[in-house]
Amino acid sequence: MLVAPALGTELREARFGDDLPLTDAELDPARALAAPRADLVLTGPSARCRQTAGALGLPGARVEAALGDLDAGSWRGRRLTELAASAPQSISAWLSDPDFAPPGGECVTALLARVGTWLDALPADAGRLLAVAEPAVVRAAVVHALALPPAAFWRLDAAPLTATSLSGRAARWNLRCGAPLTPRQPT
Repeated sequence: MLVAPALGTELREARFGDDLPLTDAELDPARALAAPRADLVLTGPSARCRQTAGALGLPGARVEAALGDLDAGSWRGRRLTELAASAPQSISAWLSDPDFAPPGGECVTALLARVGTWLDALPADAGRLLAVAEPAVVRAAVVHALALPPAAFWRLDAAPLTATSLSGRAARWNLRCGAPLTPRQPT
């Protein structure tokens, strides 16, 4: 199960890979939710993923480098609208060519390979795995699991604090998209 992190300034402003920490107010929606049961809990390396895992009551989540966001290279910290105005050809290429990478960054094809390698390497006896992962990682996992063409990456969305479930194993995955997390029961 892959859970997209809470919505923060970076996602709200469509900034590339800024890794801004979430505020308490941005974490409140996650604190109100109950994390699904899992035998193994992982998190992407970003502050947003780690903080969301903690807010969901998963403070012992192990950081998994393969779940890192798409590397935006020199676009890091810049807004999509800013780049669309200053470098429209580059943004157009990035949104249409899975092999195009921002200067010093990672292309979608490389992200798909990285996430696919991680997904395929999961042991068959891993049990229920829960990973708080960047939306790009969730999309990459779905593209890989369903053997979709790389261009499908841009046609998928992973909304904040939703769970995308993959069941099965390498070469035979089933998908359940966008299940909302359930509210936490009062104690």
